[in-house]
Amino acid sequence: MCGIMGVHHPRHAGGISSRAIRTMLSGMVHRGPDGQGVFQDDSVVLGHRRLSIIDLASGAQPMANEDGTIHVCANGEIFNYKELTADLTRRGHRFRTSCDIEVLLHLYEEHGLELFSRLEGQFALALWDVPKGRLVLARDRFGIAPLHYAVQGDCLIFASEVKAMLPLLGRLRLSPAGIVQVFTFWAAVAPRTVFDGVFQLRPGECLVLENGTMRSFQYWDVTFPARGDHDVTDEDQAMEGLRGVLDEAASLRLRADVPVGAYLSGGLDSSVISALVKRHVPGMETFSVSFADPAFDESAFQETMGRSLGTHHHVRRIAYEDIGSAFEQVVWHAETPLLRSAPAPMFHLSRLARECGIKVVLTGEGADELFGGYDIFKEALIRRFWSRVPESRLRPLLLLALYPHSQVQMRRSGRMLMSFYREGLLDTAHFAYSHLPTWRTTAAIQQFFSEEFRGAAGAYDPVEDLSAMIPGEFPQWHPLNQAQYLEIKLLLAGYLLSSQGERMALAHGVEGRYPFLSHHVAEYASRLSPHLTMRGIREKYILKKAFRAELPPEIFSRVKRPYGAPNKEAFFTSGSLRPEVRPYLERDAVNAGGVFDADRVEALIAKCSRTERAGFRDSSALLGVLSTQILLRQFC
Repeated sequence: MCGIMGVHHPRHAGGISSRAIRTMLSGMVHRGPDGQGVFQDDSVVLGHRRLSIIDLASGAQPMANEDGTIHVCANGEIFNYKELTADLTRRGHRFRTSCDIEVLLHLYEEHGLELFSRLEGQFALALWDVPKGRLVLARDRFGIAPLHYAVQGDCLIFASEVKAMLPLLGRLRLSPAGIVQVFTFWAAVAPRTVFDGVFQLRPGECLVLENGTMRSFQYWDVTFPARGDHDVTDEDQAMEGLRGVLDEAASLRLRADVPVGAYLSGGLDSSVISALVKRHVPGMETFSVSFADPAFDESAFQETMGRSLGTHHHVRRIAYEDIGSAFEQVVWHAETPLLRSAPAPMFHLSRLARECGIKVVLTGEGADELFGGYDIFKEALIRRFWSRVPESRLRPLLLLALYPHSQVQMRRSGRMLMSFYREGLLDTAHFAYSHLPTWRTTAAIQQFFSEEFRGAAGAYDPVEDLSAMIPGEFPQWHPLNQAQYLEIKLLLAGYLLSSQGERMALAHGVEGRYPFLSHHVAEYASRLSPHLTMRGIREKYILKKAFRAELPPEIFSRVKRPYGAPNKEAFFTSGSLRPEVRPYLERDAVNAGGVFDADRVEALIAKCSRTERAGFRDSSALLGVLSTQILLRQFC
């Protein structure tokens, strides 16, 4: 991955100073520490920060075609570039480099705006067609690579990161609607961001600016067959097809002219990817985080998997202070409020990989979404079962079976648990039935907003807003597929691939690659009969069955635990706020920010300092308040 930026200003872009351009690029030096390049004419500036991975010698960007009529700069990788190069060469195109990005120029010459269907990759790109006066911006299918833009009069400004736009935009204001989305869904939903006037391309979207008119279109989206129309129903067929498509995706993502490693969490998804990588890369380097707090530590499973694969395994042990001391940097890279601390260990992990000489890592993101791995899918299944006999006292008890590692606490708070899941129980036709309990719980932390900020947000309803983005065929899908779509479009795109994934990896110049997020894997997974995705409340049924012979039995017998990290505990020492974060939460700072009510924040801090009295909602609120306060100082 790299960093791109640019400006489109008819007849005036040539007047943008080289100093301003350098300042914009310097804001993303972490994304591309290996070099930079600029193209500038009267209408457009294109800038690029390079992380050199393929064609180290001659892959500099922005890159032009033979006659200099088309220019491109891109963040990311086109994994099938060798196949595309061979096809385009047969069609008469001449290549001057072996860089994957050059195929974009020739594909555009050959196919125009139809080029995207031919790409297997993760990317954000800007292409300038001089004869047509056409600027093209596009983002990959799952939104792995970020791309932001803002419009000021006739001027369009864009960049991989918002901070690179600040030299031209100046200080920003928070978007009340964007913040409300974060405090409901954990992330702002594209095209919104948390900043007023700053937008982001949707995953799988292309934006075209031509002749003073801006238009956009969706070139790809996640989709599923109508309920009952799934055409992969046989287990043996499913296993064979899945192994084939996933191995192909992993092998393509090993293409690089630098060493490639893998993240190994000790769970099924990263273990499957690491096993696939090991087929092609003997002596592979793997990387994990372990935690000093045993409640979060999974190092025993990581070590088991590392020994099984025979990898060179590296571990970064995380203590509370590692999270608290890095949190300010983590927010700066994430460019959004955070409701949990999980990105901080990933920030440290990418530093470890880079210190070991690794620029590229493969990870297991996407498997939970595509193969039914989340508890939220099981919860929705049980709630639908319960809704058929809502007065039943036995059916809701199935919810306790989802959390064997915390059943004692769950049983003690059984009445609260039942109340949580009963809300909206009979509203099974709601498009977000699977997610409403979680969203309502998260939205409860909006109680910490100040009256002024609440007034600025007005009656904005993020769930109602989201309903307008749901595809027309959505009601015909199986309920599991509906829940998967929401998880892919919201948590995966907005949080896991961004705040916890790409942003934390690129903080130290490391590129994450995600074989499960090959669109070929996703499209195959969408064809699976739901009973192959989840068998009852057994998650990832066919994925486990397909790779059972290749992994240690402990990986399958262990109780699934989602990746997490210490939250509120990381921000206190001896019952007081850590000195690194205290200035952001002092009463004067909270009042000056204007987003939160200082009295309520003080009460929240006091409650969180007494660990035994504060729960997950309180932890989320504390981190949300703190990260928003940090963001205000950094960007606003």
